[in-house]
Amino acid sequence: MNKYGFISQESPVRFRDLQTQLRDRWLNIEEFDHSDYDILVVPSLTLDPSELKKVEGSHHYEERLLFSLIRLRNPRNRLVYITSQPLAPIIIDYYLQLLPGIPFSHARERLVTLTTYDAAEKPLTQKILERPRLIERIRQSLRIDKAYMICFNSTPLERELSIQLDIPLWAVDPDLLHLGTKSGSRQVFAETGIPHPDGSQLVWTSQDLAIAAAKLWERQPHLQRMVVKLNEGFSGEGNAVLCLEELTEKLHPIGQVSLADRIAAILESFATMRFQSNHETWANYARQIPELGAIVEAFIEGEEKRSPSVQGRIAPTGEIEILSTHDQILGGLDGQVYLGCSFPADAAYRLQLQEIGLAIGQNLAKKGVLERYGVDFVAVKQPNGTWNLQAIEINLRKGGTTHPFMTLRFLTNGKFQLEDGKFYSRQGQEKYYVATDNLQKPQYKGLLPHDLMDIIAYHRLHFDSSTETGTVFHLMSCLSEFGKLGLTSIGNSPAEAQAIYEQVEQVLDRETRV
Repeated sequence: MNKYGFISQESPVRFRDLQTQLRDRWLNIEEFDHSDYDILVVPSLTLDPSELKKVEGSHHYEERLLFSLIRLRNPRNRLVYITSQPLAPIIIDYYLQLLPGIPFSHARERLVTLTTYDAAEKPLTQKILERPRLIERIRQSLRIDKAYMICFNSTPLERELSIQLDIPLWAVDPDLLHLGTKSGSRQVFAETGIPHPDGSQLVWTSQDLAIAAAKLWERQPHLQRMVVKLNEGFSGEGNAVLCLEELTEKLHPIGQVSLADRIAAILESFATMRFQSNHETWANYARQIPELGAIVEAFIEGEEKRSPSVQGRIAPTGEIEILSTHDQILGGLDGQVYLGCSFPADAAYRLQLQEIGLAIGQNLAKKGVLERYGVDFVAVKQPNGTWNLQAIEINLRKGGTTHPFMTLRFLTNGKFQLEDGKFYSRQGQEKYYVATDNLQKPQYKGLLPHDLMDIIAYHRLHFDSSTETGTVFHLMSCLSEFGKLGLTSIGNSPAEAQAIYEQVEQVLDRETRV
């Protein structure tokens, strides 16, 4: 029995049989304007609960996949969307009104929204599996021979739901999830010959973590900082930075100090690490190491440093497609926490990101990985003006860059061009955006979705389908409790996208000024 409570030995075999159906149907599924499918959206954040608690308003993140409603632009597609708690009708209406050329009533008839009415702190997919009658209701809402399921991330829970519904899951096989962990990423980087920071293998105790850190310091005595990472952490919330300055003074000269003394000093210093989550403590962090595992890496220093990423997709046919590149906006004490992104990444390294992303995709495809993958980097500008790219981690799930890009793609029906790494509308217009999940301010608390709609309408902040510019909002339910909002601001130039984003922030600040 695994940690999800399932013991079926037939599940992986049946799951793979279902996924072969995706290969047979792939060309039809990809014909966005002509496909005829029922899409089940299960936006469950099936992640470690202790890590998920570090993200404020995480129970509202099930709304991040609402961009999928734009698939109803195809008049033959039908969509079933499931959430833990009911969605406000005004939020559903907001997305359906974005559909160009489709009568609202026609799209609404092809959308089924279901809920578990369960606010417990456990994954949505688990809640669904605990309700056989809900599973039957889902099954009755789908044309089983023309249905597939999408999710935020794939685990044995999503695999089990796929099997019980007898529909394929368009996501990675959970047996391959280790390739998207911190240690699995390092394995793939090494196999592919991609530059990445010096670091350790996976360890399961604080003592072994201290030993790994001491050996890393021994290999690189001039290190200023190290990054400690929980193996299954996400969005940088499971990272901590160990500053070596005080240890250097205590242990100097390092060459004359025993390995045992260095290990003991590092172990003691773990309690004073800079945790990137505001709510983290060493006592809690240490409890997670035996469950999730951890690694330690050299912190990459640099006067001018950026955090780009590349996103790709592995089709059921084995074809690898580069989808996008981004420059990520990071925050937290040491710039480790994902806040947002801008598209596309800087032209100075955009094509290099695509090249590396393709090589990693080829490695993953040989291992049997399907669907979306993303690779995060640290880029440091060199004295000669070039950028040194170091791969940091692989994500085998949808992430913070997924919904902005898919929103742009579905709204404009445009295309990403591999030759220059840009996105073009059907009219040939270049498109750019700035996006975030974390526009958060105390004065925004108390705003209801209806209040936001009033502000959007009065100040004309909505996305304009005639110019294909403007802002698309998400995480609207997060506003009232947490003062937190997500948005994607789309423009015809980087400057215009940034200006549209800043206008939204300025308007919200004025409207909520005390």
